[in-house]
Amino acid sequence: MVVVTEKEEMERRAYARVGLLGNPSDVYGGRAVSFAVAGLWATVRLRPSDQLLVQPHPRHDLVAFPSLHALVERLDGGGYYGGVRLLLAICRIFHNHCKQNGIALEDKNFTLSYDTNIPRQAGLSGSSAIVCAALSCLLDFYGVRDKIRVEVRPNLILNAEKELGIVAGLQDRVAQVYGGLVYMDFSQEHMDKLGHGVYTPLDVDLLPPLYLIYAENPSDSGKVHSSVRQRWLDGDEFIISSMKEVAQLAYDGHNALLQKNYSELARLMNKNFDLRRKMFGDDALGELNIKMVEVARSIGAASKFTGSGGAVVAMCPDGDAQAELLKTACQEAGFVVEQIEVAPSALTKEELASLSSHQ
Repeated sequence: MVVVTEKEEMERRAYARVGLLGNPSDVYGGRAVSFAVAGLWATVRLRPSDQLLVQPHPRHDLVAFPSLHALVERLDGGGYYGGVRLLLAICRIFHNHCKQNGIALEDKNFTLSYDTNIPRQAGLSGSSAIVCAALSCLLDFYGVRDKIRVEVRPNLILNAEKELGIVAGLQDRVAQVYGGLVYMDFSQEHMDKLGHGVYTPLDVDLLPPLYLIYAENPSDSGKVHSSVRQRWLDGDEFIISSMKEVAQLAYDGHNALLQKNYSELARLMNKNFDLRRKMFGDDALGELNIKMVEVARSIGAASKFTGSGGAVVAMCPDGDAQAELLKTACQEAGFVVEQIEVAPSALTKEELASLSSHQ
């Protein structure tokens, strides 16, 4: 057994993500522009231990309740699942990936625990943030960060979530692995040739001021993809053409950001939501989610979902006075609203330098 010290304990963080343009086309071979949010994160702590232990969270993984009413209230607010299953899944995926790729892992054990301040069911990719932070711990604990390329890591995170039946694409995981602002191309050509998309980090200073709007009790963001996915698989021409149009919005938005053409960016954001609404329908999107978008638009702000629903990203093309109107309108409607601070890049200088050589 390896002798360990407290100094070997580590904590890694992964941030919530906002899909600025292109979602949900990442699930359909499209493109996306996304970024990580500095104020919202999940942390995973790893410490060496004699036995391998995954610790339940004292609030998110409750199995003891003061009453039946308290149990039901907890399930109504947070669902049946906490983070333990996410940690177990990424441990399995990490182990299997290393085994399949001839990456030797030292025979030693650890204890994993997690915490998060990302609002639940708000379409901010809180689950994958836990998985991403856990993967980062495993990479460093076993000293294999340089053996699993940055571009591959989002695939591992997504595979862990797929094991649990979570329907999602690579966009969220790329934004969390890379941090900062990223333009992503998931075309089938890239996926077939590389096994992943082409991901381009961008300067976060290209972004205008943006605002996050969410409800205290949002709907479940996991239900939105259901019927559209099947229609796409069935060759529905409207869905296929609409997804291509959504992907094009991300391509155009990338160019608009490089030119700091924020009026064009606002138009593209609104168009993104309008296309999603036509494809999914109001019942799937949910009345509360639609209301958040409409409240922002009522004062002239551009707005769209950050992901599959539960939260909205808004931009005020007319500046600070309009931003104040946005805050007032959201607060009067009972929504939380706050200006977004974008998280910095999560990559080391060596990892950033290695990206171009693999694409």
